[in-house]
Amino acid sequence: MSIEFIIAVLVTVVGAATPILIAALGELVVEKSGVLNLGVEGMMLVGAVTGFAVTYSTGNPWLGMFAAMLAAMAVSMIFAFLTLTLNANQVATGLALTIFGIGLSALVGEGFVGKTIDIFGSVFPPFLSEDPVWRLVFGYSPVVYFSLIMVVAIAWFLQHTRAGLILRAVGENDHSAHSIGYSVIGVRYAAVAFGGGMAGIGGAFFSMVLIPLWTEQITAGRGWIALALVVFSGWRPYRLLAGAYLFGGVMTLELHAKASGFSIIPPEIWAAMPYLATIFVLALISIRRSGHSETPACLGRPFHPNS
Repeated sequence: MSIEFIIAVLVTVVGAATPILIAALGELVVEKSGVLNLGVEGMMLVGAVTGFAVTYSTGNPWLGMFAAMLAAMAVSMIFAFLTLTLNANQVATGLALTIFGIGLSALVGEGFVGKTIDIFGSVFPPFLSEDPVWRLVFGYSPVVYFSLIMVVAIAWFLQHTRAGLILRAVGENDHSAHSIGYSVIGVRYAAVAFGGGMAGIGGAFFSMVLIPLWTEQITAGRGWIALALVVFSGWRPYRLLAGAYLFGGVMTLELHAKASGFSIIPPEIWAAMPYLATIFVLALISIRRSGHSETPACLGRPFHPNS
């Protein structure tokens, strides 16, 4: 097994893990505020189609990625209004948001099916980004480096800033936070908007970096894996990073098994492995905790300031 092959596998793992990591980081912040948004998949699809459409129309991938973030953020505000202002059920609204995102992305993307764009690739010189060895460090899209920076930034924000402390306080005891003057609804609106923007960037990574063309449901359920990873990580960014790359490795194993013609296991089993791994991880976490939960105390619970 050559060093070039090992590097190629590692680069593939990074590519598979990055969109899940970005979307999961956004959802982690949302859940830390006490809101459960199951619409990650829908927001990722909205970001994917918006990023592709804007990039295809303008030729500017930076503008496409920014538009993807704004579009998913706008969709997340629909969820926020229904759940935070109108006190709709968060689980039902999140599922509806996913269905809405699937339908909206299919409608908007109808005219772009089969069309391609240039890959939003590395910004480093070719002698670094295309070198068989150095591409392990320099051969990625800027979005990959953004995801790693955001892991550190979110961990620091939650643990070492006043705003992060307020966010966690709102998620752990919303009435206490409200009683000392913090705007619970305002904090949660901001968290949901951030989570939507991150989901949009994660979705756009599929249509602009991994597969630079548009096809319906291009995210293939990765938003659900992102949701499971938040639980897997115990709502901790560095654990989330490890979990995302673990699942990226499982997905890469599936791709290489198919490419090598490994026929002992049917291809349908390989395709199901990331989702089977998700179920397995959640079951292990459930057993491991045995009564102890790291879940934010107010997660999924509506806030009534007068109650």
